[in-house]
Amino acid sequence: MKKIMLFIACCLCLLSCSLSSEKKIDRVQTKKEIYARKKLLPLKEEIASVHQKKQAAIEQYMNSLSLEEKICQLFIVNLEGDRTFVPVEKMTAVSSGYKDGVPVIPGGYLFFSYNLAETPEEVIGFTDSIREFCIENDCIPPFLAVDQEGGYVNRLRTLNGPLPSAERVSSRLPVEKAYRLYSLQAVQMKSLGFSVNMAPVVEICTDMNRKFLDGRSFGDAAAVKQYSRACVNAYENNGIGTVPKHFPGNTNTDPHTGLPEIRLSKENLYSLLVPFRKIVSARPSGMLMSHARTSCIDSKTPACLSYEWVTKTLKDTYGFEGIVFSDDIFMGALSGNGYPPEKACVQAIEAGVDCIMISEKRIADPAKVLVEHALADEAFSARITDAAKKMILFKLKYGILEWQREQSGKAYLINPCVQSESAEDRLVHFYDARNENRELYIENF
Repeated sequence: MKKIMLFIACCLCLLSCSLSSEKKIDRVQTKKEIYARKKLLPLKEEIASVHQKKQAAIEQYMNSLSLEEKICQLFIVNLEGDRTFVPVEKMTAVSSGYKDGVPVIPGGYLFFSYNLAETPEEVIGFTDSIREFCIENDCIPPFLAVDQEGGYVNRLRTLNGPLPSAERVSSRLPVEKAYRLYSLQAVQMKSLGFSVNMAPVVEICTDMNRKFLDGRSFGDAAAVKQYSRACVNAYENNGIGTVPKHFPGNTNTDPHTGLPEIRLSKENLYSLLVPFRKIVSARPSGMLMSHARTSCIDSKTPACLSYEWVTKTLKDTYGFEGIVFSDDIFMGALSGNGYPPEKACVQAIEAGVDCIMISEKRIADPAKVLVEHALADEAFSARITDAAKKMILFKLKYGILEWQREQSGKAYLINPCVQSESAEDRLVHFYDARNENRELYIENF
């Protein structure tokens, strides 16, 4: 019995020592954690202070812009030439309050094949001339965009390395190689001076849209979810903003000539929208609306003009916080069905669209209409400011504008960003990426 009692006493002693030791370790760990937190506190306070100063700078910058300047930020349009930039409109065409000679510069330019010279050197010269013109003339530089999906929608086919269609990519490459292919394309695009790719297509291919999409979709739901995320991540991680499209879908009716009508139940339509909902979590820079009308939701209004689709569904339900783009408001789907550009641009902004696409070189007429509505409607004016702020934040993120700290360090300013790399260095990056792009294509296609 004595031996048993002695054994129990020893066990209790050991347990007590163990618990005491654990408490000491806990106290040591707690002290270390407290010390670490105290050491990090100044850094956290500095980060919070910088964030607060930048928020103040954004508000100050937005307040410094005229209503007309904000409205010009809400357009992406085509441009003139392929060698030296020349604006085609003056601000006097938008408002009489401007001095003659002040140029109209939209939020962004969309390049077509005729805006692309024959060599990378010439393209870089052209895109640099746009930035330089804006800096010299105290204008907000535009973002430069191109449709670089792959396959037959491949604006840079004569410049970049080969880029197969989405359908071929998903059928021939594993996801990790697709990511590498799109990363190489992003490096080439950025080197040429572009900041936005109007891609990828995030529509599931079905009998309803197969003829119209013609290889532009990655395929079924599983493929679209996997490959569209790889595509978005590849471009965004390499400095190119992406604009997935066309939400909430299309039919085999070409929106350039007619109005697509999606006649599906809510259940069936929402099942096709799963890839769009999933891609929101990848935080693409933008999302492009389609012109389609849907019988189950807001059956009378094309999606790009529908508050139900743009704000209630895409922004509120799906949680998308990026730039919402309309498709081209000059397309036959709108202009031929009771929505001329002047009417469509107002309804698009009211619906929640942030950037209006126009396949024209001039925006003065629709811009004037937006000015008139903003002056007459305070809520509409606030909607314009909110959209313009999104454009400015995008330009800060992708090096079109930049933060500059005042000498005192007490505040930040926002100014156009000068190209940080020389044309020669960018050409080295371009050719290196193009060579690897070609090797990848040869090996897999």
